[in-house]
Formats: sequence, structure tokens, C-alpha cells
Amino acid sequence: MLQQLHISNFALIDEATISLNKGYTVITGETGSGKSILLNALNLILGERADFTVIGPKSNKANC
Repeated sequence: MLQQLHISNFALIDEATISLNKGYTVITGETGSGKSILLNALNLILGERADFTVIGPKSNKANC
């Protein structure tokens, strides 16, 4: 079970850590708040092919 997601230099996210507790987790927010970016980072962990355009400006790599 995924317990924590740490993202750095990915799209518009400089750095973020999300802890996922047991049970049902819901990610909500306004349009443009970054929900899809979090899901894209999770998809990379699950094996989706990377798109180099999501790498942020602070480094030549992104970490998820």
C-alpha cells in the first residue's frame, strides 16, 4: 500500500510530500490547484512513460 508520495521538481510543484493514511483518501481542490499533476506523478511511479516536458526548471530531472 502506498503510504507517502514525495514529488520534487515536477511540472509546477517545487516540492511536496503527501501522506496517505489507511482507509479512503480523497484529493479535492479548485480548478488549477494541481490535482492532475499529483495523479500524473503517481502514474509515473506505476510505470507510465515519462514526458520530459513535466520536468521543472530547477534541475534536469524530476523525482516522484
